[in-house]
Amino acid sequence: MTQPPSPADHVTFRPAVRADLERVVALIADDAVAAVRTGAFGPAHEAAFAAIEASPNDELWVAELDGEVVGTMQLTFVPGISRAGATRLLVEAVRVDARLRGQGLGRRLMEHAHARGRERGCALAQLTSDKTRADAHRFYRSLGYAQSHEGFKLPL
Repeated sequence: MTQPPSPADHVTFRPAVRADLERVVALIADDAVAAVRTGAFGPAHEAAFAAIEASPNDELWVAELDGEVVGTMQLTFVPGISRAGATRLLVEAVRVDARLRGQGLGRRLMEHAHARGRERGCALAQLTSDKTRADAHRFYRSLGYAQSHEGFKLPL
């Protein structure tokens, strides 16, 4: 017996456009961890979008289902000297609409991220995840990510 199709089977990916920005911010802010640090949609988000759009090493993607933005992620391609001059794919702000979590959409987003990294010649993908996000950590481990480093941050 075959499985019924899931929403993930019908999702499409495209670079975000300015008209998507308010929805992208809402997706990112849709949890207790991110809500405070993301803030309400406003000029700072518009300036950040303009900077991402202008950068050759940054991409903001959306996942679309039936014309609705249901997921997002930001990709940054980081050239480096270490690892024999390898470029790294940095994956940030991965979010799926709460109504659709657990249906394969996040996996599809990450597969798309990895494909973009390979297209850009990246040697590895890396990401950070807040220590309180146990479900996200399980998800990333299921994709083959290893918790290999301790991260440090300093507000500037």
